[in-house]
Amino acid sequence: QVQLVESGGGLVQPGGSLRLSCAVSGIIFRFTNVAWYRHPPGKQRELVALITSSESTHYADSVKGRFTISRANAKNTVYLEMNSLKAEDTAVYYCSVQGYNDWGQGTQVTVTS
Repeated sequence: QVQLVESGGGLVQPGGSLRLSCAVSGIIFRFTNVAWYRHPPGKQRELVALITSSESTHYADSVKGRFTISRANAKNTVYLEMNSLKAEDTAVYYCSVQGYNDWGQGTQVTVTS
């Protein structure tokens, strides 16, 4: 079983920034592809960004140019740097290892003035 712990969410004004962290255990991390998802209120969960074991990255169109996904294999951690935040980025953010159906508790991001 893969364990995931998300952190770093909070309340931020439009245009602000946050950095989310996802600590992963229970798996050989450096071989994994890891994704960030978000679940906005009243909407379905959506893929935000993915980073592969070879550090290729993929982004949803809605966050391209604003969000950056990265990983630190020595720390078994994936990050999501979020800049120029908008109200529509408000959601609970989760990370997940591709191929596994394990989820963390998520971290709330609220963008409001």
